[in-house]
Amino acid sequence: MDWLIFLAGILIILVGLMVSIGLHEIGHLVPAKLFGVKVTQYMVGFGPTMWSKRKGETEYGVKWLPFGGYIRMIGMLPPRPGDDPNKVRQTSTGPFQGLIEQARDLAQEEVRPGDENRVFYRKKWWQKVIIMSGGPFMNILLAFVLFGVVYMVMGVQTLKPVLAQVQQCVVSAEVQQKEPNRACTAADPKTPSAQAGLKPGDKVVSFNGTPITRWEQVRDGIRAAGASQVTLGIEREGKLQDLKVALIAQDMPNVEDPKKIDKGVGYLGVVPQVVIEQKDFPYLVTEFGETVAHVGESLINLPQRMVGVWNAAFSGDERDANGPIGVVGIGRIGGEIATMDIAVENKLLVFVNLLAGFNLAVGLFNLIPLLPLDGGHIAGGLWEGLKRGFARIARRPEPAPVDVAKVLPLTYALAFVFMFMAGLLVYADLVNPVKLTG
Repeated sequence: MDWLIFLAGILIILVGLMVSIGLHEIGHLVPAKLFGVKVTQYMVGFGPTMWSKRKGETEYGVKWLPFGGYIRMIGMLPPRPGDDPNKVRQTSTGPFQGLIEQARDLAQEEVRPGDENRVFYRKKWWQKVIIMSGGPFMNILLAFVLFGVVYMVMGVQTLKPVLAQVQQCVVSAEVQQKEPNRACTAADPKTPSAQAGLKPGDKVVSFNGTPITRWEQVRDGIRAAGASQVTLGIEREGKLQDLKVALIAQDMPNVEDPKKIDKGVGYLGVVPQVVIEQKDFPYLVTEFGETVAHVGESLINLPQRMVGVWNAAFSGDERDANGPIGVVGIGRIGGEIATMDIAVENKLLVFVNLLAGFNLAVGLFNLIPLLPLDGGHIAGGLWEGLKRGFARIARRPEPAPVDVAKVLPLTYALAFVFMFMAGLLVYADLVNPVKLTG
């Protein structure tokens, strides 16, 4: 029965990915049609066609491989400047020039009589930017909505500055990792919290005179204080009091990465209260901004992170749980979520959170200003706008549309790199997958 639940989890996450991809392409499709570009295909997925239906001039369909999607707009590449359509032009024997000219010919084959003003390259520069930005921004908008569902509707686990547990003995970080529920022994020293007389239910209202509103303020203050005496202001049974606490230095798991150990940080010995709490809109905006910054930093470090994926795939190194992951790995995580021994609403929360993160990563990745990504076309449109603005100011003739065909060799090279990265992620996800649990 577990394997059926596992497969159901994979199916749920794959459907979510396909919907996300479909919405990305709708982000391109709607403005393209709005600005009069002829769109001949709208496809979700790659490879052989699973299902399709033609409506008007556009074929809508789903393909078997859920690795992406596309819309086909006619006239993505302009003809070579100076070409006379009534004459046979000379073909270059240079490998790169021949490649460019072949791509131009293929792009022009889709242009039928009457379509001359419906080609992409003839559109205004700002229309091109809007069309190519639509996909990534649809993913970013979807991520924002999904994170909003998580934070404002479903709620998230929040640590409150109220003591749920006062630990009675000091246990090293190494022992905690090996035996998380080990009982205290006579040889274990008392914790600073036990010595100071703290009790479950105490609410921390100040730390060394600074008012406290969040548990993170208490945690960070304790860790930064090291082995020193601090003053905790607490509320107990409606009464306020100050307690002097002699913190000790202790090796503790890192807050961001529990697998790392921070040496000699301050230690009190308490466990905060955990509640499910719905957040407000300003909290959502702040958290979303921090998440965007974190994902952006990860994309900047993508080459280094892919080296880690390579080492995990071929050298047996431990897979970075926060590193890149492919569609196969995401599907596997979906199955793992479905079989976790947690409440259904918690499983749903993890699913929604995972899809939100996927959409944000896809949206920001596609904004990288390199072809064949959407960001490359956006950069081309912005460059064309700058050129035309300068020509207008300088009273020069309007320049021709930006010719992205000139960078096709680099585009194909980058496409090969992206395909290699995708293949590496699939292999790593099979031989050394990211796991939510041990």
